[in-house]
Amino acid sequence: MRGFASRINGLFVLTVVVPTALAGAYFGLIASDIYISESRFVIRSSQRTSQTGLLGSLLQNTGFSRSQDDAFSVHDFIKSRDALNELNQKFSLGKTFSDPAVDPLNRFSALDHDDSFEALHKYYQKRVSVDADSTTLISVLRVNAFTADDAVRVNEALLAMSERLVNQLSDRARADIVRYASAEVDAAEGKSRAAAIALAAYRSKNAVVDPERQSSLQLQQISKLQDELIMTNAQLTQLRTFTPENPQIPALRNRAESLQKAMSAELARVAGGGESLTNKAAAYERVALDRAFADRQLAAALASLELARNEALRKQLYLERIVQPNRPDVAIEPRRFRSVAVVFALGMLAWGILGLLAASVREHRD
Repeated sequence: MRGFASRINGLFVLTVVVPTALAGAYFGLIASDIYISESRFVIRSSQRTSQTGLLGSLLQNTGFSRSQDDAFSVHDFIKSRDALNELNQKFSLGKTFSDPAVDPLNRFSALDHDDSFEALHKYYQKRVSVDADSTTLISVLRVNAFTADDAVRVNEALLAMSERLVNQLSDRARADIVRYASAEVDAAEGKSRAAAIALAAYRSKNAVVDPERQSSLQLQQISKLQDELIMTNAQLTQLRTFTPENPQIPALRNRAESLQKAMSAELARVAGGGESLTNKAAAYERVALDRAFADRQLAAALASLELARNEALRKQLYLERIVQPNRPDVAIEPRRFRSVAVVFALGMLAWGILGLLAASVREHRD
C-alpha cells in the first residue's frame, strides 16, 4: 500500500509539480513580453450595391460600397512573402526577431537554427494576423512584436503597403477599361478613314458626287426639255396647218430636233451605257454604305469610350482606416498567471487519469 502511495505521489510530482514549476519559472522569469498593435480598416469602392446593416447604409449613402474580394486580396498580400520582403528591407525583421534579449522559445531560429527566408516567412505569419468580420467586412490587423515601437511600426507599414496595393489595383482596372475602349475607337477611326478615302477616290475616278441626286437633277432637266419639245412641236404643227409657207417653220423644226437630241443625251447620261449614272449608282451605293457603316461603328466606339471612362471613375477602390494602429503601453502576452494555471490544470488532469490507470493495473494484478 505504501509502495502504491509512493508511486502515486511520484506520479503527482512528475505530472503536476514539475510541469507547473517549469511553467512558473518560464512564464515568470524567462518569457519575453509581447506587445500587440491593432488597427482596423475596410476596403470600399464607389460602385453602388445593395447593402444591409448600419455600416452598409452609411457607405451607400456616401456613394461607396464594401468590396469583399479586394479585401481578401489585401489580406493575402499582408501575409505574403512580398510584404515580408519589403518589411525586412525596411526594418530588418530577421535581426529584430533574432534579438538575444528575446527568450529562446519565441526567438526566431533559436531552436531550429534555420535563418532562411522561408523560415522567417513562417515565423512572420505567426506574428501577423488579419481577419475580417463576415457581417461588416471590417478587417482587423494585429501585429505581435517584442517592443511596442516595433509592433506599431510594422502595423503602420503594412497599412501603407496595403493602401498602395489598392491604388495599384484601381489604376490597373481603370487603365484596362479605357485602353480596350480606346483600341476600339482607333480601329473604328481607321475603318472610317479608309472608307472616306475609298469614297473620295470613287468620286474622283468616275466624276460623280452622288448618282441619285445627280440623276434627280438630270431627270428634272429632261422634264424641262420635254416640255419645251412638246410646246415646239405644237407650234410647228399649228403653223404647218394654217400657214404652210410660214418662214418660222424651219427654225421651229431645227429647234425641235435640237431639243430631241438634248433629251436623248440626257437620257443616255442617266440610263444609257456603262458610263451612265444608273450603272454608277450601284457601285457608289456600296462604297457609300461602307462609309456610313464605318461612321456608325466609330460613333458607337466613341460612345463606348465615354461609357468606359465613366465606368473607370466608378472602379476606384479605397482603403479606409477605421482605427489607426495603436501603440500598446503594456504587454498583452504572455498571460503568465493564466498560462501557469492551464499547465497546472492539465497536470492535474493527467495525474488523475494516470492514477486511475495505475490503480486499475494494480487491481488486475491482485
